[in-house]
Amino acid sequence: MQQIAVRSGVAPNGDIPIAYEDWGDESAPPLLLIMGIGAQMLLWPDEFCRALVEQGYRVIRFDNRDAGLSGKTHGHRRQPLWLLILRAQLGWQSAVPYTLADMAADAVQLLDHLHIRQAHVLGGSMGGMIAQVLAAEYPQRVRSLIVLFSSTNQPLLPPPAPSLLFQLLRPFPVKASRAQQHHYCKTRLRLLASKRYPMQEAELDALVSRLLQRDGGSEGLQRQFSALLGSGDLRRYSRNIQAPTLVIHGSADRMVRKAGGAAVARAVPHARLHIVPDMGHDLPQPLRLPLATLIAQHMAPH
Repeated sequence: MQQIAVRSGVAPNGDIPIAYEDWGDESAPPLLLIMGIGAQMLLWPDEFCRALVEQGYRVIRFDNRDAGLSGKTHGHRRQPLWLLILRAQLGWQSAVPYTLADMAADAVQLLDHLHIRQAHVLGGSMGGMIAQVLAAEYPQRVRSLIVLFSSTNQPLLPPPAPSLLFQLLRPFPVKASRAQQHHYCKTRLRLLASKRYPMQEAELDALVSRLLQRDGGSEGLQRQFSALLGSGDLRRYSRNIQAPTLVIHGSADRMVRKAGGAAVARAVPHARLHIVPDMGHDLPQPLRLPLATLIAQHMAPH
């Protein structure tokens, strides 16, 4: 197996430093990976990152604010969650502690820290929404765009499966033991996973242990969810994207229905939509290499 250099660090970002890993040859074309709601950078599997490096790219993954080893914020939403959800279903923006635009600015600050003028950008789930904002607001920084199992957040799109959303947003019990936290985290990942491609028990246990060692809290997830809801309809950004865009979505995604991916492909000029049969809201092991190849093929001409 090829030896790949992995550099880790923390990018200064005001009161919210951003923890990152930087994989591969620093002279290779950079690819920035932006993860989703409540998700640490480890949800970009090591095997997937390695496959992208072997395709000839410098891969940078990072923890969003309020996740993993990155800085935590302390703001509280001013409106009840049900009202934020209702306003989001109508496509309205709301006053929240921070928005997806603030999170896109975090990503730009990371690129500045690494002295990267322009990068390919891959965003998954809420990270795909952040990536759309990034590509629209900072077009000179985005070489090409890949939006994975995400959405435009526009009105009338099919919502997540209610039981799934309830489980994902339910906080850990007060004073939960590490074993209880492990169980809750593992259950959430199982709910998101592709049913056709279940993760092996040993791999899942190892991943959950790594996640909990880095960040066992759940308050950050609530603030990130508020950022998503409060940002409203993202088509005001999507329609202005100039970067060549590939949209990838699983046909079996219960968290962000495939109508969300279709909405992104409609909104972004000249975007291509690729539906992956039987894929849920994750990157299952059998699909990692094919997806890395597909993504590399999209980036190669740009």
